[in-house]
Amino acid sequence: MPASAADPIGDLLRKAKTIAVVGLSNKPLRPSHGVALYMQEQGYRIIPVNPNLQSVLGEKAYPSLKDVPEKIDVVNIFRRPEFVPEVVDQAIALEVPAVWMQEEVIHEQAAEKARQAGIFVVMDRCILKEHRARHR
Repeated sequence: MPASAADPIGDLLRKAKTIAVVGLSNKPLRPSHGVALYMQEQGYRIIPVNPNLQSVLGEKAYPSLKDVPEKIDVVNIFRRPEFVPEVVDQAIALEVPAVWMQEEVIHEQAAEKARQAGIFVVMDRCILKEHRARHR
């Protein structure tokens, strides 16, 4: 997914159709739930990735990225930074075009590893806020 110099995040949000949400909670008050619900309402296909859930937001949940049987456009990470490297390694193995680390999810080494593998990386930003800023 080549990104334009003007707005690479906007390009990503326009082109992406399927978002795997790692750490998606079934609790409505958790940020991951609200953000995923918003993105689902905007027409994105949400794939929950959480080993503790069977389903959430009407979608089957998978224990890890490597268990997801379909193409993923964006991996949206709602996990603490220490869990990011494993998620990034799975994204690299699956050749996912983009990894998005939510606000306060920062892992420079994992981000650099993803970039070296040709993955577009967004770090410490909220996908809902970025989408809403471009679609008012």
